[in-house]
Amino acid sequence: MEAIQYVAEIVKELQQSAEQIADAEAEKLANLILQSKKVFIAGAGRSGLMGRAFAMRLMHTGANAYVVGETITPGIDEGDVLIIGTGSGETKSLIPMAQKAKSLGASVAAVTIAPESTIASLADAVVKLPGSPKDQASGSYTTIQPMASLFEQTLLIFYDAVILRMMEKQGQDNRRMYGRHANLE
Repeated sequence: MEAIQYVAEIVKELQQSAEQIADAEAEKLANLILQSKKVFIAGAGRSGLMGRAFAMRLMHTGANAYVVGETITPGIDEGDVLIIGTGSGETKSLIPMAQKAKSLGASVAAVTIAPESTIASLADAVVKLPGSPKDQASGSYTTIQPMASLFEQTLLIFYDAVILRMMEKQGQDNRRMYGRHANLE
């Protein structure tokens, strides 16, 4: 298969993934973000990169958004939310973050393939995304893509959809968001 044919197959997989996301779960996450004082984003590997992109767009909406682990990230408190993007829901570095956030009175949201996972069990809101774990040994979802690529791509698109929903709820448009875009370049 040529590269452009792979692109078409990936787009088909993403369309199938999007159709499986529950509207109620997405809406609950958007509302949780809008009700929170500060929003913290965490994830490992490529899921973490998708989270960083989400945090940037959250900032563009006017949210006080932070990436866990950055030097300028403040402490999490009651009234805040920690959103964890994790395919397996069992990433060893992320579980203590969820536990700590809960112990401090913050809400936790998990965006994951595994709603029965440890991180999801700690969460106040869970969004199940389709996809395969990195080893693709478990689960019934098949993909032509390596490792957890489908989950990570779906995660980014889902995060962008949450931004659009928040913009709609807040009456924001692109021009207003662009006013918060970096201008030191």
